[in-house]
Amino acid sequence: MNTTRILVAGAGPVGLTAALALARRGFAVTVLESGGELAAESRASTFHPPTLEMLDDLGVGAELHERGLLSPTFAYRDRREGLIAMLDLAVLAGDTRFPYRIQCEQSKLTPILLRHLLTYPGCGIEFGFHVTAADQHDTSVTVTAADGRSRHGDWLIGADGAHSSTRRATGVTFDGITYPERFLVASADEDLTGWLDDLAAVNYVFDPVEWCVLLRTPDHWRVLLPTPAETPDEHEYARLDQRLRGVHDPGRPWRIAHASMYRVHQRVATSFRTGRVLLAGDAAHVNNPLGGLGMNSGIHDAVAYAAALATGDDATVWTAAGDRRRIALEYVQSVSHQNYERLRATDPDARAAHLDGLRATAADPALARQSLLRSSMIASLRPVPA
Repeated sequence: MNTTRILVAGAGPVGLTAALALARRGFAVTVLESGGELAAESRASTFHPPTLEMLDDLGVGAELHERGLLSPTFAYRDRREGLIAMLDLAVLAGDTRFPYRIQCEQSKLTPILLRHLLTYPGCGIEFGFHVTAADQHDTSVTVTAADGRSRHGDWLIGADGAHSSTRRATGVTFDGITYPERFLVASADEDLTGWLDDLAAVNYVFDPVEWCVLLRTPDHWRVLLPTPAETPDEHEYARLDQRLRGVHDPGRPWRIAHASMYRVHQRVATSFRTGRVLLAGDAAHVNNPLGGLGMNSGIHDAVAYAAALATGDDATVWTAAGDRRRIALEYVQSVSHQNYERLRATDPDARAAHLDGLRATAADPALARQSLLRSSMIASLRPVPA
C-alpha cells in the first residue's frame, strides 16, 4: 500500500467519493466528519451520466442503480401551456454507457461509499471531528479539531460544504453573489403523475411570476419554489399548501412529509489549491440547484484529484485544481445561472423565443444531442465529436 496518507474533511458524497477513489489507488485515507453520523437529509438527488460512469468505475454504480430511479427523459413545462419539450437522453447512447439520469437522494449513496471505503486497509472515518485549523508544512499538513484532536497527513482535501472550515483555515475567499429570493423545497407523499399529464422524473416549469421544479425521488415528489427573502419562515410554511395547489389542486391539502428553505448562492473559491490543501464540491464552488450540477461537479472534482494525486507529480495536482476551477467558472456557474434566468424570464418575446427553441431542440435529434451533452455535463469533461 502507498504510505501516503490523505485526510478528507467531510463525509458527504464528494468527500467519500474522493476517499474511495484514493483508497482504490492504494492510499491510506482518513475521513474527518464534523457530524456524529452520516447526514440523513435528502439534499441533492440527480446523478448525471458522467457521474454514473465514475461511480461505476469505483464499484458502487450497481448499488446506486438498485436504490434509485432511472430517468431517461426530463421535461420543460409552462404553467399555462403544460408540456413544452421532452428531452430523451437516449440520443447520448454513443457518448456514454449511461444515457440517462438516476434520481436518488445523496443520503442513499453515502453509506454505500463508506462501506466500500472501510474494506480497504489503512482507511477509516472519525466522526465529531470539526476542523478548526490546517497547519501546513513542506510536504504535509496537520489538521486540528475543535476538541483539540489533531491528525497528520500528506494532503488534505476539504469537502466540508459551503461553510467549509477547511477553506476558512486556508484563508481562501469565496467570491460571488447571493440570490434575492430563498428556495423552498417541499417533499410530498403524493403521486404527481396521476395529477399532471406528460410528467418526467425531472420537470422545469417556466413562469414569469412563480416558476418551479417538480422532481421525483425514490421516496417523494419534491417541489422547489422561489420564496421572498425577507418574509418570516412561519408565513411561508403557512401558505405552502396554497402555493402547491397552484401546481395542482387535489381538493384537499397536499400531504407534505417535510419542507425546508435556504438561501442560494453562486460562489467560487479564489483558488482550489493552497499548498497541500485541495478544495472540492461545495467547499470550492456553490451554485443554484437548477440543472443538478452541484453534487455532480463535486464528485468530478473528487475523481480528478484522486487521479492527479496518484501520479505523484506536483504540477499535475496544480493542473487538476486549475482545471476544476475553470470548469466551475465557465460551465457550472454559467449553466446554472442561465437556467435560473430562463425559468423566471418576464419578457414575453424572450420567453416565447426560448420556448420555441426548446421545442425545436426536442424535435431534432442532432440539436437534442448537442443540448444534452452540455446539460448532462459530458461536454464539461471531454471533447465530443460533432
